[in-house]
Amino acid sequence: MPNEKPKNGTKAILKLIKYIGKHKISMLVSFLIAIIAALLAAIGPKILGGAIDQVYNDIMGEVLGTGGGVDFNKIYSIVIIILGLYLASGILSYVQGHLMSRITAKVTYRMRKEADDKLHSLPLSYFDKTPHGEIQSRISNDIDTLSMALSTSVVQTITAITSIIAITIIIFTINWELAIIALITIPISFVGIATIFNPSQKEYRRQQKDLGEVNSHIEEVFSGINIVRSFNSEDKMKEKFDKINDSLYNSAWKGSFMSGIMWPITNLVGNVGYVAVAIVGSFLAFAGTVTIGGIGALMMYMKLFNQPITQVTNISNMYHQITAATERIFDFLAEEEESPDKFNAVLPEKNSPTDIEFNNVTFNYFEDTPVINNFSAKIKEGEKVAIVGDTGAGKSTLIKLLMRFYDVDSGEIKLGGINVGDYRRDDLRNKMSIAFQDTWLYNDTILENIRYGNLKATDTDVQNAAKIAGAHHFIRTLPNEYNMVLNEEFDNLSGGQKQLITIARAVLANPKILILDEATSNIDSRTENTILKSLNALMKGRITFIVAHRLSWVKNADLILVIKDGSLVEQGKHAELLAQNGEYAKMLQNK
Repeated sequence: MPNEKPKNGTKAILKLIKYIGKHKISMLVSFLIAIIAALLAAIGPKILGGAIDQVYNDIMGEVLGTGGGVDFNKIYSIVIIILGLYLASGILSYVQGHLMSRITAKVTYRMRKEADDKLHSLPLSYFDKTPHGEIQSRISNDIDTLSMALSTSVVQTITAITSIIAITIIIFTINWELAIIALITIPISFVGIATIFNPSQKEYRRQQKDLGEVNSHIEEVFSGINIVRSFNSEDKMKEKFDKINDSLYNSAWKGSFMSGIMWPITNLVGNVGYVAVAIVGSFLAFAGTVTIGGIGALMMYMKLFNQPITQVTNISNMYHQITAATERIFDFLAEEEESPDKFNAVLPEKNSPTDIEFNNVTFNYFEDTPVINNFSAKIKEGEKVAIVGDTGAGKSTLIKLLMRFYDVDSGEIKLGGINVGDYRRDDLRNKMSIAFQDTWLYNDTILENIRYGNLKATDTDVQNAAKIAGAHHFIRTLPNEYNMVLNEEFDNLSGGQKQLITIARAVLANPKILILDEATSNIDSRTENTILKSLNALMKGRITFIVAHRLSWVKNADLILVIKDGSLVEQGKHAELLAQNGEYAKMLQNK
């Protein structure tokens, strides 16, 4: 749950009210039911006080000889009325809770869906500048906080306010002197709770921070246990854990202790009020200005006062958390999305040509810092193109521009003679398949991870793609082979094995343009040569981009593009570039 204060809490709440406007009728019904349930519960003690007065008067009448004894039929009727009120209040509360839970579920379902849709429509630049944990926190923790507020805090606020107003009015109808004495305890309880609540919240926030550090430390040690042991750092890690754990212990017991004494303080003030009402009520009863049942009802109402007061205090202290969560969610939903495809986008023909042309392309991630500078190159259909250059030269950026992960700042990229900006992104990317250096797998079988490249592929198709990628052999040695489930950390495969699976996935897509972006960086040279031989047949008739440092991938390319600081400095075949004795030759000499 976020602890920062919102920038504009009122604006955030107004946005939330507008957002749930679709359910306004259901919300109003829920509030109305909550109000009626609170009123029914508030009436009960006064009627019970009337029952006490009835019993008292009947007994006194019999003692004085002026009555006919206790009228049990009347008492039974009052008891049935009271039970009916409480039963009706309970049923209404159940109905209201069920209705509010459904509303909350629908609102949060819609909000999560919109957040997920937003996630898939954001430009990559957003993910470059925003930590993934921050995004996950907004979609998960903040929506959970809001869900809790809608399902509990909102209704509790309505119920608490209704109860306080109803009880205040009722106790004044019983006796105004005792009502004033009872009301004096309210601000005293409120001040006592508020005084304790602030420092307890501070300790709870510290506890959450310490808990996060403990979890983070455990996760780091668990994921890197081999490194920890290889550097004999067990004692150092234990020492760090003990320090964090001690801080968590201190914040946890302090927060629990401070929170635990709220109820004793409230009860103490309430008990003082009970005593005051009892003493003053006794004198007033002798004076005949209040009945015994009235005093009993007031005692019960004082008990009922504590709960709504505590609820209001808790809700007011949760206000910053709720509004901050709301603000963060709507800020995320308002993020600028990826530029839409053109309305009259080109629909590529099935066998349309795939010649690629870069014309004076310039691009930068940040202003005045060009990553690609006036880049021009032509690639013919069926060519195997190697892109080489130092780290940070712009090799991978070129691929991202081709796939329209980013749009160029100036110049153009043409595919089959058509500007890539004139295609729908889906149609453009359907022509391509890529295997990155950083592997991405998900918690499922190896079979399904490869099939991700073509969801309609058969098991035989998947195995054939794995054979081409050089992954089939090692998969057959694994438990359950293709049906082995990758664990959540994916550490039951080596880095090289994961790269082979991603290559198999790219092969299975059977694209017009195959892109291997340092896809074999974690694979040994022997396996790499085997993969290269298998892929040679697949590369025929389609453009293949190879971003690699190893000579085995580069020397047989039809075209080698040498990039330096975002500019194309050389291009040609391996032998031609060596003969020029330029930048390419220097790169090979330094390897």
